[in-house]
Amino acid sequence: MQELTLMLIRFAYLAVLWIFVLGAISVIRSDMFGARVGAGPAPTRREQKAAEKEAKKSRPTKPPRGTPSRVVVVDGPTAGESIPLDQLPLLIGRGPDAAIRLDDDYVSTRHARIGASNDTFYVEDLGSTNGTYIGSQRLTQATAIQLGTQVRVGKTTLELKK
Repeated sequence: MQELTLMLIRFAYLAVLWIFVLGAISVIRSDMFGARVGAGPAPTRREQKAAEKEAKKSRPTKPPRGTPSRVVVVDGPTAGESIPLDQLPLLIGRGPDAAIRLDDDYVSTRHARIGASNDTFYVEDLGSTNGTYIGSQRLTQATAIQLGTQVRVGKTTLELKK
């Protein structure tokens, strides 16, 4: 009876150990490659071509007065860097695909995103470990931002400017 109990305890310990290892691997994978984001059905090739033609036809217009045109790194390792808001949404992170690439240990690979809907700009945290802040408020959902709003990502502060 003691041998059976000892064998069951060994298997239970082994199972708990494997659950821990797989959990650690999952966290490392999500930090390196970003969390999976559920997306709707992918557009067909025909729809993509139609959208590209429509984008080419529309002439760029001047943004209304008071509309931000760039994101500036105000504070942090890459202070002074300026990124135009032409190609929205802008991905912020340490990854190679990030439009705003930050060399900061507190920034995730895919940390946050700046986008626009109609004439409103917004910032959204992408499930980062250390969070994205506007002032001292941690973002839990997409939040509208305006000209002069400072967004903190890790040790870096970003600001929308004209």
